[in-house]
Amino acid sequence: MSLQQSSKLQQASVFQSPTRRAGLNQLEAFLPNSGLHYASWRNSDLGPDDRSNVSVLSPWLRHRLVTETEAVKRSLEEQSFDAAEKFVQEVFWRAYFKGWLEQHPSVWTNYKQQTSLLDNFLAEDQALRCRYETALEGRTGIDCFDHWAMELVETGYLHNHARMWFASIWVFTLKLPWELGADFFLRHLMDGDPASNTLSWRWVAGLHTKGKTYLARSSNIEKFTNGRFKPVGQLSAKAEPVHESAEHSLEPLELPEPELFGRIGLLLTGEDCFPEQLFPELEPVSIFALTVDIRGDRATGSCAETFTKGALSDAVKRSASHFSQDVVEGSDTETLCEWARDLGLDTIVTAYVPIGPVGDRLEAAQASLVESGISIAKRIRDHDRVSWPHATKGYFKLKKQLPDILQELGI
Repeated sequence: MSLQQSSKLQQASVFQSPTRRAGLNQLEAFLPNSGLHYASWRNSDLGPDDRSNVSVLSPWLRHRLVTETEAVKRSLEEQSFDAAEKFVQEVFWRAYFKGWLEQHPSVWTNYKQQTSLLDNFLAEDQALRCRYETALEGRTGIDCFDHWAMELVETGYLHNHARMWFASIWVFTLKLPWELGADFFLRHLMDGDPASNTLSWRWVAGLHTKGKTYLARSSNIEKFTNGRFKPVGQLSAKAEPVHESAEHSLEPLELPEPELFGRIGLLLTGEDCFPEQLFPELEPVSIFALTVDIRGDRATGSCAETFTKGALSDAVKRSASHFSQDVVEGSDTETLCEWARDLGLDTIVTAYVPIGPVGDRLEAAQASLVESGISIAKRIRDHDRVSWPHATKGYFKLKKQLPDILQELGI
């Protein structure tokens, strides 16, 4: 791809402002199309210059600059449930993936282990490394795939249908490990999420729903890209499921209401950037913003990094004003522990941190905090508390409960 084309992709990005205000503006702009128009046209990838058929809310929802409840409620205020049902269902896919991974934590542990092992394989197997780098750099000769690889890196976003096609081509045509593809997405997507991303790749590969794979077809790609791409004869004609030896048992979901006592400090992370709505009654003695990358320690794409930093910065500004406290920032949990000890805190309160890199870090820090008599209290949003118990099997189980879930959420 030329530098001129690359620049065009950057300019085409609609994600210039990672703030709550910008997210709410994007939601309001989408609402007129959140009904039948969205249901009819959402599967079409019109390219980075035209995202009018989808909401493009995912980066703001990922960081909870805008909450899922707000998005669903506003949609149903503008549209009937029958008209907006498809949009509502798509919003709850995120809840399903998050809840499912919370109850199958070994999937995340196994993914991390396999990704680390594959790093070693790449260092030893030059042929594999060559095929891997060719895919990352968009040099496979499959025009649609190469375009999406560059679009992802340059804009930090891909249409959901393009993500499925890309993953299918990665696994079944290019014969590359799905974990490396999932890692590529997680590091570059502005909405990169450990649950949604990992489980979507597993679904394509035939691991999430055992034996059920997703095969990218040239006719489907041509139809839903309005003829922009026609990879005739370039794609695998079959998709044999990937197999794994690991078994991932269902673990009990524990979501207790946290007890807040003594001197309380508020912890902000990029996982939830709307603390003033989650903790309206809180009077913290101090606020700490953990600036660690929510995608982990691996190199993050510039678009993803910029959006995450901007989202947390926006949360810091709003929190300082709302809670009338200065905010201390730190990029590691050691600094977090020192902050808590120096202030003589009894409790650190934070939004519930789901399975993922941030959760891993806080879990590692918890032992040190407990030794100092400091507890971490995590408050879960009603959206998650009500939805996650239904995410034990396939999405259909949760989907059937949507009317009851919406009613319980007061929507």
